[in-house]
Amino acid sequence: HCFRKAVFMSCQIFAYALRPCLTKPEVVPFGGWLALNWAVQLAFDGAMAAAFGPKCLLYFLLSTFFAGSIHPTAGHFLAEHYVIDGMTETYSYYGPLNMLTYNVGYHNEHHDFPNIAWSNLPKVRELAPEFYNDLPQCASWPGLIFRYIFDDQMSPYSRVKRDKKGDKKVE
Repeated sequence: HCFRKAVFMSCQIFAYALRPCLTKPEVVPFGGWLALNWAVQLAFDGAMAAAFGPKCLLYFLLSTFFAGSIHPTAGHFLAEHYVIDGMTETYSYYGPLNMLTYNVGYHNEHHDFPNIAWSNLPKVRELAPEFYNDLPQCASWPGLIFRYIFDDQMSPYSRVKRDKKGDKKVE
């Protein structure tokens, strides 16, 4: 069981990227802008491969893979979208790794004020501690990865799933 969850954590960046296409394909925007995005990306990749050789494409792929797999900051995927304790579906993290991730740990603040710049998210918590200080928090992204792997109560299904009416249920 732990081995499977470790493999899932190693590959979860792909699940994270493909999940919208698989769970709600009707909301994935297909059209001209998507085609243009693919064309620009492929042209850039082709230019990089022509200039630096095909190994640079392997670098791009592996750096994306390793950044989203079992990596100290990748615990934010779990803190943001998995039910860890009880019924809370998202947790903020206020530790030092925020300095490396543009304050992505201020997740509740980001959801409350999505138009606030990343650099100002700590100020939101400072200005309104009564709304954030008592919410459940993630103390450690790396610790959360280990807990996810070794805790039998957590799995890829430890997420909130909403029915069509918007009511939530924990699976």
